[in-house]
Amino acid sequence: MKVLNLQCSSSHAFEGWFGSEDDFQDQLQRGLLECPLCGDTQVAKLPSAPRLNFGAPEPKASAPAPTPGTEAVAPTPAALQAAYLKMVRQVLASTEDVGERFAEEARRMHYGEAQERGIRGQASAEDTQALLEEGIAVLPLPIPKALKEPLQ
Repeated sequence: MKVLNLQCSSSHAFEGWFGSEDDFQDQLQRGLLECPLCGDTQVAKLPSAPRLNFGAPEPKASAPAPTPGTEAVAPTPAALQAAYLKMVRQVLASTEDVGERFAEEARRMHYGEAQERGIRGQASAEDTQALLEEGIAVLPLPIPKALKEPLQ
């Protein structure tokens, strides 16, 4: 098994697991690889160092406690991606997918014609703008294709 560090043209980093380098190249050439975050098929392999196991790992020193008044460290891109995916999973788990009826259902809830609940679905940019102008709070949220489909 070969684990590769990959990146899409939007700089989203992710791992890919392949049986061999030939498997990776074959899938890449056939357009089967895509970013799990944005669905981009322009995927490139990142350089990576080999991992060599020579024995027991060195004990890690614990990080010193932050001192009051020090600046916070900006999260890494990988940490931001992980937080975004966690948030999207939470939205998917706690909302009902109403699909193409999103704008209609949001209006029905806003005007008291339907029970209020968390919903998600698809709406055009024009429908989204119209909902906002009516005072209906909506938030466009791109959902990675990999999270829309069940894992096999």
